Amino acid sequence: MSYDLDEIKDGLEDSEVQLLDVREQDEWDAGHLAVTTLVPLSALREGICPDGLDKSKSTYLHCRSGRRVLEAAPLLEQLGFEKVVPLDEGFEALMAEGFPLGS
Repeated sequence: MSYDLDEIKDGLEDSEVQLLDVREQDEWDAGHLAVTTLVPLSALREGICPDGLDKSKSTYLHCRSGRRVLEAAPLLEQLGFEKVVPLDEGFEALMAEGFPLGS
């Protein structure tokens, strides 16, 4: 599925889409995007996903380099997420594209 990073940014501002970070907690603690929710791949492998996510929204995934999102996408689909899109861009690339850094 194709995507446009500017459209994702707009969708995040309007709460129309969600962005999940599938890196691990230590990576998240070292730095993360302000507009993401942490959903570690290790938790997804165990079928664990945090509450409060909207399974009907377009759900974009990012990690460090783009590899883990490919494993995470089908796991989220198995958990009932309807529209899952793994991003090619990793954490650093998204920051360079203007996604704000979280605190």
